[in-house]
Amino acid sequence: MLGAGLTIAGTLLSASTWAAEEAPKNFGLDVKITAESEDDRDLGTDPEGDVNGIGLDLRPWAFGQWGDWSAYTMGQAVTATDTIQTDTLQSDENGNRSDARQRDDSYLALREFWVDYAGLTAYPGEHLRLGRQRLREESGLWQDTNIEALNWSFDTTLLRAHAGVAQRFSEYRTDLDDLAPEDEDRTHLFGDISTQWMPHHWVGLRLHHADDSGNLPNPGEVVDELDKTSTGKLTWLGIEANGDGYEYRSQMPLNYWASATWLTGDRDRLTSTPVDGERIATGKQSGDVNAYGVDLGLRWNIDEQWKVGAGYARGSGGGDDGEDQFEQTGLESNRSSFTGTRSRVHRFGEAFRGELSNLQDATLFGSWQLRDDYDASVVYHRFWRVDGDSDIGNSAITAPLVNDDKDIGQEVDLVVTRYFKHGLLPASMSQAIDEPSALVRFRGGLFKPGDAYGSDVDSTMHHAFVDFIWRF
Repeated sequence: MLGAGLTIAGTLLSASTWAAEEAPKNFGLDVKITAESEDDRDLGTDPEGDVNGIGLDLRPWAFGQWGDWSAYTMGQAVTATDTIQTDTLQSDENGNRSDARQRDDSYLALREFWVDYAGLTAYPGEHLRLGRQRLREESGLWQDTNIEALNWSFDTTLLRAHAGVAQRFSEYRTDLDDLAPEDEDRTHLFGDISTQWMPHHWVGLRLHHADDSGNLPNPGEVVDELDKTSTGKLTWLGIEANGDGYEYRSQMPLNYWASATWLTGDRDRLTSTPVDGERIATGKQSGDVNAYGVDLGLRWNIDEQWKVGAGYARGSGGGDDGEDQFEQTGLESNRSSFTGTRSRVHRFGEAFRGELSNLQDATLFGSWQLRDDYDASVVYHRFWRVDGDSDIGNSAITAPLVNDDKDIGQEVDLVVTRYFKHGLLPASMSQAIDEPSALVRFRGGLFKPGDAYGSDVDSTMHHAFVDFIWRF
């Protein structure tokens, strides 16, 4: 009898201990230490193209839920020895920005703040969210950013759909007074729907419209770095198929992703000329847009640890008045788990970090993962211009391109992660925080420029990070 009582008592004690350990957290602190080294983003054409520093990034957050309603907020405090990137969602800004866009080594920020309502239908995967939130889809080619939005999501076993509107009103950072010119007066409307037609195989449609109602400088005016260089109304329509292409836990022998996107609309581009060290607006180049982008990939899961694969992406370029020049939505990060690990890798190189605009990229990769403790990816990229006389989209390289050559270069990336701890965060936070509770990660790329950058540039450039993350 005594033994039975001790057994019951022990069971109740274990159950209460488990419940205490698994109780949802309503607040916490993410601690991130980042070391960054970047050499020659200008490929040796400018003496100030290097970054070397270490930074501390603190992100306190709070989450509350009351029936069908919930709310979330996350702040940020950064201090560093140089102007480094502690955030993979941070975009590259090339050139010497004015004081209003000059990033400081240390700053305070408000990353997210939103309210959510999940009572519109009885489906558990349906909710409506308002506020500054992370909009993200798994490829990272359309959306992966923090932005003010009203976003409706519907996620069930066989059907997924999203619809919303977004516009950036502020950076919510103490060091940035103004928006980037490409975000000023730019409204996004978006929606997608996809269905699982057989287990682990999805097909879908995606629509995105961007209305840029800003103004270009008038002819004769000095072009400031905060002035817009492009305006217009653009619409992206995409079709996609996916067979666990971004799912690192997939048990299928082959995974794939395939997408084709058509871009249409009208676009005005600023034309200017240098005069006495300043750029003077001379007019604009107006025209219709009829461009396309594709992204294809195949991955072979050799066993539970080893995977190899290949990918190809192409964004059209050139044409009369730039009508064939594809561009992305402006909300993308181009980061995803395409290598088959939990780590999200830049689709167009950790060093080059290009945009799918007048660009084609052939990719080979291999990856390895050991249980939930380690993963590693090695990626090779080969880059070309589609039109050898037109510029490419945004990239981390600031050196100018020369005409009559398509060879942009090649790159090798390495991403290695060690995970330490799991299960400290509530399941309801999975959309806002998508990593385990503690990790150390190295991610780096070595870029070798091609002939499109001319002959008077350095032979290589590198960009590397070491991140230590702990979530309390």
